[in-house]
Amino acid sequence: MFKKGTKLYSIANNKCPRCHEGEFFKERLSLFNFEKTLRLHENCSNCDLKYVMEPSFFYGAMYINYGITVALSIATFLIAYLFIGLTLLQSFLAIIAILILLTPINLRLARLIWISFFVSYEAEKG
Repeated sequence: MFKKGTKLYSIANNKCPRCHEGEFFKERLSLFNFEKTLRLHENCSNCDLKYVMEPSFFYGAMYINYGITVALSIATFLIAYLFIGLTLLQSFLAIIAILILLTPINLRLARLIWISFFVSYEAEKG
């Protein structure tokens, strides 16, 4: 499922969606330096794929991020309210805390998923 050649491989490993070799983001994930977290390389270091294909290309990733956020909110509510037994207010505060903590991860994941919709793996590039 996570072997080279699948979309999940490039998403999970922060790799170029076309060659699965070059890094997608310039910096490692940092929860404390939000500005560095979303910096992309201009092109893939291996196959020279241009990551920002057109101006505002990653605006579509907002829809992916919205879906991830909704899924996390529902999962957090179910765990907090039904399984742990927190009140509604405590469950709501748990949702807010989880979403704030996972924002950098969600944004990176959304960008990787979004570009994977448009670029397929090419074995000869890797």
